[in-house]
Amino acid sequence: MTENNSRPHQSTSGAVASLKAAVRDTYQGFFDITHNGLALLGTLLAVALITLSARADLRADAEGQLLGWLLQRQEAATADDVYAAEPTAIDRVTAAQPSNLPKQQANVTFWLSNKYRVAPEPLSVLVAEAFAVGERAKLDPTLILAVMAVESRFNPFAQSPVGAQGLMQVLTRVHTDKYNDFGGQLAAFDPVSNLRVGARVLQDAVKRAGSVEGGLRLYVGAVTSDGSWYINRVMAEHLRIQSVALGKPMQRYVPQPRATQVVAPADAAPAARPAAPTGHDAEAEAAAKQAGEPVTQS
Repeated sequence: MTENNSRPHQSTSGAVASLKAAVRDTYQGFFDITHNGLALLGTLLAVALITLSARADLRADAEGQLLGWLLQRQEAATADDVYAAEPTAIDRVTAAQPSNLPKQQANVTFWLSNKYRVAPEPLSVLVAEAFAVGERAKLDPTLILAVMAVESRFNPFAQSPVGAQGLMQVLTRVHTDKYNDFGGQLAAFDPVSNLRVGARVLQDAVKRAGSVEGGLRLYVGAVTSDGSWYINRVMAEHLRIQSVALGKPMQRYVPQPRATQVVAPADAAPAARPAAPTGHDAEAEAAAKQAGEPVTQS
């Protein structure tokens, strides 16, 4: 009886032992194959690296093929998505938070934003730049902003019938050389570049004329008139912006009884279109009337 009971136990033990042996053999075989395969792969890579190091032409060819393969994969990944995300797009944006500006600049930013219906974030950059440029150029920054307001209503892509372009409506074809440091004349449509070039032209005009009013006449390129209509509008807006910056009651510009007469030098180059309240100016004056601003015209 005891002998018969021991036979199934022995049979089970033998099966378990056989299974363990099979698993061990399988694992050992897999390990040997993998180990040998990795060793072979390592050897091939070492040979390839040595060959590429010794042969510059082969190395250059391999790098070119690898780069081409990577570019093809990148193009294939974005070909089906016309709205592919660009994480670096934010670097091209000309905008900032108004809350980060000093109080005077923030006040001006929000006031201009409400009046001209322009987003405060891009205006923040322009206001801060106008204050920085004005300090360096010894120009009142609110005067620079007033010129921008009258010339383009803060539209960086504005263009007059005679080709004055950008925020400050600089005649790009006349002042092309001033854009060389910014990469070329297409920089006229970059808000900050146009502001800097326009401020430089305005500074030169004020120096030549000896007064702000005379400088504005040169800036607008008044030829057929005394430019008083333009001077009055810019100076009125200048005083309004200045009042906002200082937190004082709104000032009003009273035109001089006699128009400012300035004779421009023979080589004087106008910044904007010849002075005449037509075209671009007529549109700006209509907008000014709608906003309730005084518009004086000769």
